[in-house]
Amino acid sequence: MSSDFLGRFDLLASALSGRALKVAPGEPGDLAWTDGKKVFVDADADGRDQLAALAVQASLLAAGSLEPDVVRRLNWRPALARRYLAIEGHRALAAIEHLLPLRVRSLIDRTVAVRGDSPAASIAVALSRETIADPPDSFGAIRARHLLASDHRGDASATTREHVCRQQQDQVLVELEEDESDDHTAADLFSSPIGSGGALGRLLQRMLRMMRSQGGGPPGVDAPTHRTRGGRRGGAHAAFSTAVAGSLEDAATFGRGTKYPEWDVHRRCYRPDWCTVHEVEPRSENSTPLWVTDAHALRRSLARFGMGLDSCHRQVQGADIDIDAAIEARVEMMAGSAPDEAVYVDSLRRRRDLSVLLLLDISGSVAEPGATAKTVHEQQRAAAAALTVALHDLGDRVALYAFHSQGRSAVHLVPVKHFDDDLDTLVMQRLYGLEPGAYSRLGAAIRHGAAVLEQRGGTSRRLLVVLSDGLAYDHGYERAYGAADARRALAETRRRGTACLCLSIGARTDAEVLRRVFGSAAHAAIPRPEQLRRVIGPLFRSALRSAEVRR
Repeated sequence: MSSDFLGRFDLLASALSGRALKVAPGEPGDLAWTDGKKVFVDADADGRDQLAALAVQASLLAAGSLEPDVVRRLNWRPALARRYLAIEGHRALAAIEHLLPLRVRSLIDRTVAVRGDSPAASIAVALSRETIADPPDSFGAIRARHLLASDHRGDASATTREHVCRQQQDQVLVELEEDESDDHTAADLFSSPIGSGGALGRLLQRMLRMMRSQGGGPPGVDAPTHRTRGGRRGGAHAAFSTAVAGSLEDAATFGRGTKYPEWDVHRRCYRPDWCTVHEVEPRSENSTPLWVTDAHALRRSLARFGMGLDSCHRQVQGADIDIDAAIEARVEMMAGSAPDEAVYVDSLRRRRDLSVLLLLDISGSVAEPGATAKTVHEQQRAAAAALTVALHDLGDRVALYAFHSQGRSAVHLVPVKHFDDDLDTLVMQRLYGLEPGAYSRLGAAIRHGAAVLEQRGGTSRRLLVVLSDGLAYDHGYERAYGAADARRALAETRRRGTACLCLSIGARTDAEVLRRVFGSAAHAAIPRPEQLRRVIGPLFRSALRSAEVRR
C-alpha cells in the first residue's frame, strides 16, 4: 500500500495527537509504532486495523505517555514496555475518547484504564508483580530507541516555512482537539468574504473566489508574501532563574485581581477560578531610553495587514451590482449616450481594522544570556518596542503588557501601554524600566491578555502576540502541566476568533519545547531581533488567516 493512500489518515492522526503527525507504511507483519513524528502501520493490514493502530499510537502521544523521561525507563526493556503499553494504552484512549471514531472506542477496557491515572502510575503498575494481560496487537509496540533518537534529532530552531505551511492544517487540528463541530472545509482562506446576499452577488463572489485562489483578483485583496527560512540557533535548554522581581513585593495593584481557570492535563479537566491575575503599576526608568531602530523595516512588512473592508460603489468590477449606477447607465444607453461601465460594488481593504496586544515575558528565565551577547530579555524587549512603534505608526490599536508570576494567586501583568495611551517617551521609559524575575504562569497571562484585547481592542480583527522563551514554569506549574495549560489557553483564544502569534527571540529553548508550549498556534524562534522583519509578514498572515476562518 502506498504512502499516498495512508496519507488520508494524516489529519486524523494529527488531530488525535495534538501535533503534526504523518502516517507511513511499515514493514508487512510488523506491529504499529511511532517515532513521535510518524506512525508506522502495517502496509498490508485491513483499513480498520490501520485506523485502530494509528489511533492508539496517536493517543499515547497526546496523553504524554511517550515523553522522553518516560521512554528512557523503557529503553532496552521490551517486557516492561509491553506491560506498560497494556495499561497506558487503555488510559490514553480513554483520555481522548470523545475524539475517537466510534469503531475505535470499543478497544477501551475501562477496568484497565483506571489502574493508572498518569504515565508514572502506569509504569509503577508495570513494575509491580501484578498480573497484566498482553496488549492486543492493535495497540502496536513502543520502540523506545527510535523515540529517543527522534527526540535528539529535533531541529534546534523553528523555521518560518514549517509554521506557515502547516498553519491552515493546524487550525483544523485545534478545533478537533477542542471538540468543535464547525465545518470550515469550504472556507476561502485566501481572501476575505465580500459581496451581498443577492443571487448575482453570490455568483460573482464564487467567481472571484476561484480567481483569487489562483493568485488574481482586483486591487485591495491580500497580496502574496514570500516565506523566509530563519537562521539556526544553539539548542541548549535555557535555565530557570528563581530570582524574585522586586515589583512582586511592593507593586501597586489595580483592584482585587481577576480569577481565571487553569487546565489540569493530568485530570483532563479545568480547575475553576484557580489563578488570580493582578494588573500592577508600571515603573519608569529615569534614564532616557534608547529609541527604536527597526520600526521602519517592520512597518513596510506589516503595511498590508490589518486592513478592513470598505464598500466602494461605482467600480469597474466587483462582487455585486450598484443598482443606482446600473439604472443611470441604462438611462444613458437608451438616450443614445455611451454608458458608464462602473456599475459594480466592491469591497476593498482601505482602512486599518486591527488591534494588537503584545504580551512580553519578564520572568527570571529571560534574564539568562541568549544566543547573542545580550540577554533574552533585552532582545525580546527590543522586538516588542519595534513592533509597538511600527503598528502604532500604521494606525493600528496597540497595547503592550509584561507579565511574570509567583504562584497561582500572584500572576502580575504590567500595562506598559494601554490601547488608548499615546506612544510617547513615558511608554518607552516604562518598557526599559522592566526587570526580569520570578516565574512564568503563561496560561493565566494569555487568558488575561486575550480578555483585555477582546474587551478593549475595539476592532473586528484581533491579534495576540506573545514574546516569550517558552519556558512555562511556576509553583505547581511544571513541565507537561504548564505546557498543556499554555497550549490550551492559546486554543481557547483562537476559538473565540482572536489570532495568536508566539515569538521566541534570542532564546536557546529547543524547538520541541516551544512546540509543546505553543501547540498549533503560529510561532517561530528567531535568533536576533533584526531578523524579525524578514519573517513577520508570513507569520502575521498565517495567524490572521486562521482567525478569519473562525470568524
